[in-house]
Amino acid sequence: MNLSDVQAVIDSAKVRDEGRLEEFIRGIAPEASEQDVADAASVAVEVVETVPLLLARAAQAADQRGLKVVVMPLLEHAADYFINPIDLIPEMTQGMAGLLDDTYLALRILENLNRGADPLFDADFGEPLRFLRRLVGRKITRKLDAASIFALQDVSTQVSRAWSEMGRPS
Repeated sequence: MNLSDVQAVIDSAKVRDEGRLEEFIRGIAPEASEQDVADAASVAVEVVETVPLLLARAAQAADQRGLKVVVMPLLEHAADYFINPIDLIPEMTQGMAGLLDDTYLALRILENLNRGADPLFDADFGEPLRFLRRLVGRKITRKLDAASIFALQDVSTQVSRAWSEMGRPS
C-alpha cells in the first residue's frame, strides 16, 4: 500500500479545487448560509485528510496482530480507489469534492475491519460516515457500501484459496 500516492492525490485535489468543494456543498444544500458551506467544506477536508493516517494505523495494527494477510488487501483496495482516476466522483474535475467518495469507501472498509468484539484499532467512524453520506447522497453511498462488502468477500475468497493451496501436498 502506497500511502504517499494517496497523500499525493489529496494534495493534488486541494491544489485543483478552486472552490469546487464549496460549489458541490451549495448544490446539495442550497439553503445553507455561506458560513455553513465554509464549515462543511472545512470538515470535509479534515475528514479526507485523515484517510492516510487511518490506513497507516490499520496497517500497523494488522502487523502487530499478525493479520496482515487479511487486512492489507482491504487497505490496498481502499488506497487503490484513491489512486485510480476512474471513480464515482472524479477528483480530476471536482477537486476535493471528488475525494468524498474515495474517503467514504476507505472509512467503510475500515469500519468493517473494526466490527466485532475486538476492533483492529481504536477509531470512531460513525460521525464522519454520516457526514459523508449527507454530502455524497444515498445513491452513491449504496454503491460504495456494496463495494466495501465486495472487497471483504473478495479478500475472504483469496484467503480461503491461499489456505486451500497451503494444505495441498507439493
